[in-house]
Amino acid sequence: MAGTITIKLVFSGGLELLFGNERNQSVLIPPFVPSDNSTHSSPSSSSSTPSSHNDTPAGETKAADLEYLIYHLRDHLLKERPELFMENGTIRPGILVLINNTDWELEGEGSYQLCNNDEIVFISTLHGG
Repeated sequence: MAGTITIKLVFSGGLELLFGNERNQSVLIPPFVPSDNSTHSSPSSSSSTPSSHNDTPAGETKAADLEYLIYHLRDHLLKERPELFMENGTIRPGILVLINNTDWELEGEGSYQLCNNDEIVFISTLHGG
């Protein structure tokens, strides 16, 4: 769909339980997003173009990046216990993030600019015992 970026998501290692027990999902996000990562102006079930620029100071935007996607997932797809997914504005330690099968640390972590059809994989490496 024109005007949106499709992101393929995979949750495993137990993280799928936090996302409605669905391992494979996809989201549509706009190519430009609020600089403050505010996600309340673009509901996950809507494909309409955001019409308001009043959500950020002076309508400041940035290219959609992984940092924004993390907030979008927390606000729109996460079903329970956000503290098990995010900590201090980023992914919680113990969760491996892969961008197109490459460790996100090699791709710039949250500053990675999302591209159409990127696959983002979240794997929990923490297990009880």
